Amino acid sequence: MSTTFRPDLLHGKVALVTGGGSGICKGIAAAFVAHGASVGIVGRKVERLEAAAAELSARGPGRAWALPGDVRDYATVEGIVDGLLERAGELHIVVNGAAGNFLCPAAQLSSNGFRTVLDIDALGTFNVSRAAFERALGQAGGSIINISATLHYGATMLQVHAAAAKAAVDATTRGMALEWGPAGVRVNGIAPGPIDDTEGVARLLPADQRERALRSIPLRRFGLIEEIADVALFLASDAASLITGTVIVADGGACLPQGMNLDSMG
Repeated sequence: MSTTFRPDLLHGKVALVTGGGSGICKGIAAAFVAHGASVGIVGRKVERLEAAAAELSARGPGRAWALPGDVRDYATVEGIVDGLLERAGELHIVVNGAAGNFLCPAAQLSSNGFRTVLDIDALGTFNVSRAAFERALGQAGGSIINISATLHYGATMLQVHAAAAKAAVDATTRGMALEWGPAGVRVNGIAPGPIDDTEGVARLLPADQRERALRSIPLRRFGLIEEIADVALFLASDAASLITGTVIVADGGACLPQGMNLDSMG
């Protein structure tokens, strides 16, 4: 695996990554393992999670463990954190990436649908962060990285539920950074734009809208999972030791205000 960072960047570190069985968070977990970390990956689909853990461990030089569970249930999350601590003895890095989403007009969105996405994204982020702080980070310090989005920076059609959830995640990032900084805990976020080869882009961006979406991005391309993983590596490393309460937008400039169509400028 080629890397921007030195191979031993996270040697001896222990990380917990929710949503780590697939997509962006599997890529983050893979990058952590490739740079020497021991990583517990969390998800609800046991078979997929175990397969991902085996795959990542085989790549080395770090290792990965499957820790099945639902981040919406605090008692379950406590058990997950305790299980990782029993295996690894320490916990230094938490990545909150478990998320749910679907396209739906607000007028057709059910209360249950809205609540479900808020519970997975926002409540899940709180639950995991809170349990990790209580059991490890609050005593030894560490880094929390919350995966957000840019849906709420303006307004996004058919995404009222997901935008509200991501806005809550960003607010949680800032509030925890403020309160937990004295304990040596840095809390930051990453807000990816459209990322190729992810379930989100495949499901939420129909093929007939892909070219139009690309034209709206100043860099004229979607991001890669590896690029988001690089941002996570930076935030988890000592290179970001003074950074907390910040959400890094990684979207190729997609959320920048555009007063005119860039295509008209040649």
